[in-house]
Amino acid sequence: MIWVYALNLISRWILFGVAAYKTYKERSKGWMFLMVAFLLSAITPEQLLLEPLGLKLVPEVAFVLGMVNTALQGLFLLLAARYLETPNPTMRDSIVILGFGIFSYLWLVVTNTTHFYPDLTIRALGPFLVYALGYVYAGIVFYRYIIVKKFEQLLFPVGMMLLGLLNATYPVTATWKWFVPYGFFLGTMFRIMMASGALSFMFYLFFHIEPEVERDIPPGAFLYPTRESVTREFGDWELEPGLLMITRKDVNKLKQQINPEAIVFWITRTKEGKLHDSPTIYAISPTKIDILIDLIARAVERGYRVVYIDAFEYLILENGFDNAIKFLLNVKDRVLANKGTLILVVNSSALDTFQKKILEREFSRG
Repeated sequence: MIWVYALNLISRWILFGVAAYKTYKERSKGWMFLMVAFLLSAITPEQLLLEPLGLKLVPEVAFVLGMVNTALQGLFLLLAARYLETPNPTMRDSIVILGFGIFSYLWLVVTNTTHFYPDLTIRALGPFLVYALGYVYAGIVFYRYIIVKKFEQLLFPVGMMLLGLLNATYPVTATWKWFVPYGFFLGTMFRIMMASGALSFMFYLFFHIEPEVERDIPPGAFLYPTRESVTREFGDWELEPGLLMITRKDVNKLKQQINPEAIVFWITRTKEGKLHDSPTIYAISPTKIDILIDLIARAVERGYRVVYIDAFEYLILENGFDNAIKFLLNVKDRVLANKGTLILVVNSSALDTFQKKILEREFSRG
């Protein structure tokens, strides 16, 4: 069983490493909370960290600390999932998650009195319910996060949900001595699934084209009122092989107008996933702007240097101006850092004076 313990520990640290990498790359609160949850998971198991060093916690202290750690993991997973699901969680979201935290604390206080002391099932039930809820909810959110459902990437959210469901049974199955080694083995397998999927999630690039070519369009960030004005300025910009579009335009028409090596993210609520191969067209919800940033960043890193956005007003409508402008400036920084070109098409009549000034300050007017 030593190899099972080793794989369990390694998978925990891989998950922490992936979350830390994504936090650094995306500067995302959601990934930051996930990183903390996985760090708590990596330093949890006494048998994996302390016993090899010849150390052992006092049994009752070990149990209470373990339950505190378990509840904290669940809370951070709930926070991570909520921040990844929506760019701006509401006060209600915060109150609900805070409520789970208070529930866990009170459960630990009450069930560690002398009245409940011998009953492991009752004492562990509260923290493990929060833990299981966090993993299942996060798994569901990450399943939705993946717009192209590749098997290797699905391992991550599916593993999370299975691990959450398994641990929901812990307060009962932990009292079945015959089941404990099997439960640990299953947990290890689910963590390996998660780690494998997380690595794929980090490194797998669904873009199959790498256009490293000379461009006629100068680098920079430019603001235009219409698509026609972009054409007057840059000519046949749609034919650039390194073109990435974030648009609301009719994708059936776009197929005929743009370079077959281009990538299009069609912002819509009606569909999701891959719609076309050449050019590559993906449908994605307007509320998934954190996911969109990740996808744009991966494309830019692979050589797509001309980024065209004409869906900014729709992103404002769905996410609010503050979240939409944060998204836009994040994209701008990534494009300019790679010496690319960001073309923003906005109808100025849809913006107020303050919003116009922000865009005019950040973009050169075309």
